[in-house]
Amino acid sequence: MSDKNLTLCVPRASSGQDPHRPLLVKSPKPTTCPSNHVLLQIDQFGFSANNITYQALGEHPHFRYFDFHDAPEVRDVDVSKKTHGVIPVWGFATVVESGHPKIHAGERVYGYFAPTRYLLLAVSPADVNKYAFYVPRPHLPADRRPYNQILRCAADPQYTSDPIIEDLTMLYRPLFWTSYWCEDWLFSSTYRGGASVFLISSASSKTAFCLAYLIKKRVTRGEVKHNVRIVGLTSRGNLEFTKGLGHYDEVLEYESFRSSDAFRYRGMDERWIYIDVASNDALNERIRTYFASPYGPRLATCISLGLTNVSPSSSSSIKWNINAFSASSHDTNTNQFWPQYEYFFMVEWLNVRKHQLPTDEIFKRQNAAWKELVEDCRRWVRMEKVYGGQGVKRAYEEIAERGVGPEKGLVWSLWDREEKEVVEAKL
Repeated sequence: MSDKNLTLCVPRASSGQDPHRPLLVKSPKPTTCPSNHVLLQIDQFGFSANNITYQALGEHPHFRYFDFHDAPEVRDVDVSKKTHGVIPVWGFATVVESGHPKIHAGERVYGYFAPTRYLLLAVSPADVNKYAFYVPRPHLPADRRPYNQILRCAADPQYTSDPIIEDLTMLYRPLFWTSYWCEDWLFSSTYRGGASVFLISSASSKTAFCLAYLIKKRVTRGEVKHNVRIVGLTSRGNLEFTKGLGHYDEVLEYESFRSSDAFRYRGMDERWIYIDVASNDALNERIRTYFASPYGPRLATCISLGLTNVSPSSSSSIKWNINAFSASSHDTNTNQFWPQYEYFFMVEWLNVRKHQLPTDEIFKRQNAAWKELVEDCRRWVRMEKVYGGQGVKRAYEEIAERGVGPEKGLVWSLWDREEKEVVEAKL
């Protein structure tokens, strides 16, 4: 292995530089591993539209995604933690050296890493168990603890060493849990008192279609009434892919959704939940206009779940400091026909659930859901791997400019390999 480190950095919005132009920063591999630290070799990581969201909100005061890992400081290179950020990524790594007696070199781990070859992380000395250890980040809110967790694969019930399953884990695990806990949150209110139609924007995105998948699972198990319908909205180019997933009862184009039979008025008893994954202002205005009529269906609530419409240069006016996890928040409307937006942030709801459910029950539910997903998701997308610093840089630039096609699952590594590999996600 190389004794040189390589890190993918991106300009901060506050720097005034073009956020679509990343830098590959070369730096020395750390030569020492202090007490209560680990030196990790980052083997590979997933990349999706979710990571572009991390960049767009990197300096947002609520999310602070650039505060998880600092950009390297290198002499004679025009990069610093003040001008550049590091986009967090979910991936697998190997412990190269350990400064903690209970963590050992050679261990396989999974966590919220940086797009780099080597990563030196502090370890909370008293916060190490057989399942995980934690990175101390006192500068971040306490509810960010799930992001500070480094899972030890040998004891992780959701881990398997099969390379295909590792790829699926990097692709789906972070997104799936957002969808899983959002559906759990909605079900905790019996789908806002019995709403029968879910309308989900950016339906081709993994967060959206995993949510649809989970709602359909709930209906199939008989835990909600069987007349629940799931309607997806997507672009014309993604229409066939989204239909082919089989998670939605109907998939409609953004341009013509209002003329569909799915939007035919069926009486005041029909109530809808709108899940906004795209965060597209023009689309939301058209939806708002439709539901504002007293002669159309009623919206039970509008949930802001994602920002798939963002690019690295986007800024968001969403008031993420407002969450909807108290009962009273469900009753506040801006007018009779258009309810107030609710903003879902997974770690905040999970913190609520930890006070409502025993930890063992949370793990049991998650393990069962993950086992089902891994069996079901293998042919949903085509896995694409990119190796080497220049290959990853080019792949990032392409995504920043053009977005990510929904049919692809991206796994990147800053370690060199002669060619880009495309494999089908199946055993």
